[in-house]
Amino acid sequence: MDELYIELVKLQKEIISSNLKLLVILEGRDAAGKDGTIKRIIKHLSPRETRVVALGKPSDLQQREWYYQRYTAHIPVSGEFVLFNRSWYNRAGVEKVMGFCSEKEYKIFFNEVGLFEKMLVDAGFIIKKYYLDISKAEQGRRLKDREKDPLKQWKISPIDKEAQKHWKAYSEARNEMLLKTNFKHSPWFVVNADNKKAAHIALIAHLLKQIKYKNKDEKLLSPNLELVYPATPQNIKEKLF
Repeated sequence: MDELYIELVKLQKEIISSNLKLLVILEGRDAAGKDGTIKRIIKHLSPRETRVVALGKPSDLQQREWYYQRYTAHIPVSGEFVLFNRSWYNRAGVEKVMGFCSEKEYKIFFNEVGLFEKMLVDAGFIIKKYYLDISKAEQGRRLKDREKDPLKQWKISPIDKEAQKHWKAYSEARNEMLLKTNFKHSPWFVVNADNKKAAHIALIAHLLKQIKYKNKDEKLLSPNLELVYPATPQNIKEKLF
C-alpha cells in the first residue's frame, strides 16, 4: 500500500498540473467496503484538491428537482479529484429495491444516464465506475460486526436491516444496472471485495493503471483480473455473488 500511496500522490500532482477533472464512483452492496476504500485512496492526498461526496436522503425540494441536479453541484472542477460514495446510481439500486422511486422514474433513469455521462465525458471529465461485490455470508458478518463495534455505530442505518432480506432483489437490480449502463465512455468495473485488504490494493492499482500521469511505476500496477474485472455479460453471469 505504501508504494501505491506514492503513485496516488503522483496522480494528484498530474490532476493539479494538467487541470484534470477526475470523478470516481463507488457503488456496492451495504457493507461492501466503500467507506474503507475511500479512506485508503485519500489518506495521503491534499484535502484542498480532493473531495468525498456522500449525499443523504434528498430533501423535499430536491425531490422536485431534475434527478441529477443535486449531483451536478458536486462534480469536480479543473484540478480536482472527487469520489462519490454512492451516486446517481442509487436510483438503479436501493431506490428500485426499496420502492423509493416509481417504475416510470426507474425507466427514465436508464434512458438518461448514458446521455448524462456522455455530456460529462465530452466536457473533459474522467469518469471511473467501480462496483464492490461481496458474498451474502460476508455481508452478514460485516453487518453484525457493525452492531458490536462502538466505532462503527455511525454506519448503521434502517436500510442495513433490509440488505440480507432483499439479497435476491438487490442482485437482480445490480445485474440490470451493470448490463444497461456499462457504457464505452464510462464503463463499469467490478471488484471482488470479500477480502478488504486485497480489494483495496487491487482497486487502487487498477484505478492508477487507467489514468495517464508522469513517472508512473507500471511494474507496480499489474492488473489483478481475479479481483477487478470489466462488467461484461459473461463476467456478470459467472463471477458475481
